[in-house]
Amino acid sequence: MSSVLWTPAPAAFQSSNLARFSLANGFDPRDYETLHRWSIGDPGAFWRAVWDFAEVIGDPGAISFLRDDQAPMTKSRFLPEASLNLAENLLRGDGAKAAVIEADESGHFRIITLRELRRLVARTVHGLRAAGVGKSDCVGGILPNRVEGLVALLATLSIGAVWSSCSPDFGAAAIVDRLGQIGVKVLFAAPRYRYAGRDHDISERLAAIVAAMPTVTTLVTTGEPGARPTCAVDCISFDDFGSDDPLTFERVPFDHPTYVLYTSGTTGAPKAIVHRTGGVLLQHLKEHLLHGDVHPGDVMSWYTNTAWMMYHWLISGLACGAAVVLYDGAPILKSADGLDPSPLWTMAERAKVTHFGTSPKYLATLAAEGYAPGRLHDLSSLRSVLSAGAPVSPGQFDWVYEYVKRDMIFASISGGTEIIGCFLLGSPIHAVRRGELTVKGLGLAVAVMDERNAPIIGRQGDLVCTEPFPSMPLTFWGKEGDTRYHATYFAARPEIWTHGDVAEMTAYGSAIIHGRSDTTLKPGGVRIGTAEIYAACEGFAEIEDCLVFGAPVEGDEEIVLCVKLSNGFALTPDLATQIRRAIREGASPRHVPHRIHAVRAVPYTLNGKRVEGAARTMLEGKPVKNMASLANPACLEEYRALDRSKAA
Repeated sequence: MSSVLWTPAPAAFQSSNLARFSLANGFDPRDYETLHRWSIGDPGAFWRAVWDFAEVIGDPGAISFLRDDQAPMTKSRFLPEASLNLAENLLRGDGAKAAVIEADESGHFRIITLRELRRLVARTVHGLRAAGVGKSDCVGGILPNRVEGLVALLATLSIGAVWSSCSPDFGAAAIVDRLGQIGVKVLFAAPRYRYAGRDHDISERLAAIVAAMPTVTTLVTTGEPGARPTCAVDCISFDDFGSDDPLTFERVPFDHPTYVLYTSGTTGAPKAIVHRTGGVLLQHLKEHLLHGDVHPGDVMSWYTNTAWMMYHWLISGLACGAAVVLYDGAPILKSADGLDPSPLWTMAERAKVTHFGTSPKYLATLAAEGYAPGRLHDLSSLRSVLSAGAPVSPGQFDWVYEYVKRDMIFASISGGTEIIGCFLLGSPIHAVRRGELTVKGLGLAVAVMDERNAPIIGRQGDLVCTEPFPSMPLTFWGKEGDTRYHATYFAARPEIWTHGDVAEMTAYGSAIIHGRSDTTLKPGGVRIGTAEIYAACEGFAEIEDCLVFGAPVEGDEEIVLCVKLSNGFALTPDLATQIRRAIREGASPRHVPHRIHAVRAVPYTLNGKRVEGAARTMLEGKPVKNMASLANPACLEEYRALDRSKAA
């Protein structure tokens, strides 16, 4: 039996948004499976019901769904006659209410009302129009997570233009690889930013970036006044960009491009994923309102940078009447006494956060430091903690309920940049089970398939989606974009979205994510996921971080585990024995690594994901195709030199 860690109160089956939506459409809130079957069996009725329940501003048109029976996944269309504007929906509501809470690692805390946010957006809209930006043009950002970045995004969307952003800590090559693909016309950028107690000046990098992107005509700089980058385009400060004008919105079709997001790019140039206006809005409203139970007056936070999809996901909370927290800086600071994990929780207490978003790596660091947020902070407003970016181990479920809060929802969610949303996520009317993702998302025909393309339960297989949904990408930007898009997600199974995760559906309707398909281990020809190995390693105070991958050996594959040890520890034979025992007991004998190496660092992408494939490529003596997509590429040289004879 799965271990139940939390159950909803009886009132949730009447008062939660999901219950109210179920009842409004003639379904019993306690019968989620029937509601889910309806949501994928009659997609037009379901997504139109989401539009109506969320009171979307715009004209939905007379047609809810046009199915193409020859190519249902790639050519079917939702609300083909609709007209709407994403920014108009994000900026609706009472102007006096708090819309944004801006906070940073230094303790800065500022509340921006919706009225003030609209005023800033209106000024920036005027600046964009004066700079020659119109409908379908591209605007870019290289910005920290502060209000200027949100204003630039909303102003771009207000006029029907397309927004794309990078974090200022990305290198010049990584930024040009991304924004350089799409022909950015106006670029918003911060010449200086602060992270982990240090000031970083990137003005010279910005000059090189602008020089490498000839489509840029205007550079708008944010932050404190100071020396501007030296470049051959108009350079204007954010405060001088635009003037006070009434705010108007350009309504666009449902499929009009709104955001361009990027894949990690570790196997080549990052793919530029084009997302559609209506798909983003409906998917996020469904996830926030129904699955997250977000209500007007709630406060949502997620530790993210402006490049990650979770930033775009977070700010859609504005359309639900919630305030969103924009946190800039490091989540954990170094002090004379060691690590200080308090910044995010101090912010959450002061802002009265109701929905707190995080990652398994952050939770693991808190546990290793012995930090108990629920005992050190007033978290009485907190109703939900959510985690994304990697599988959450069963032990971390226990830790959250022990050391954060018992009476709340903990939701491990999983989806991706490709769908700008979640395939699997939480629910206010379902039990939280240890180590499991609670439910399949409404409107998403999620399944796990084996090599026969048959759906399976209780066994590992490929996570797929078999019916169309609104937040599927419109295309990949650039030459042969449709062809590259189809090859990425539909080559394995024509007209079935194969997501790239190894997963398992349970008898309870919940799911377990075992890792990425491209990092799946196959010792002895048996496919196993990596999540269980990472989960076992999290229990060791001696291990600060780790990386696991498969290395070819004599026609087979062996499991290689690389561990970055905490200060003061060494990889002794006894520690190696303990690690192997924990993996054997927590997973299976097949998961036990053949080799364990001590390393100085673990490679990560710019978006904070481990890069198993690059480590394996280096070990094999092959070149890694796009080092610019890595946050710490220099560490890979250590993996090229790993000596099998010196492994534990």
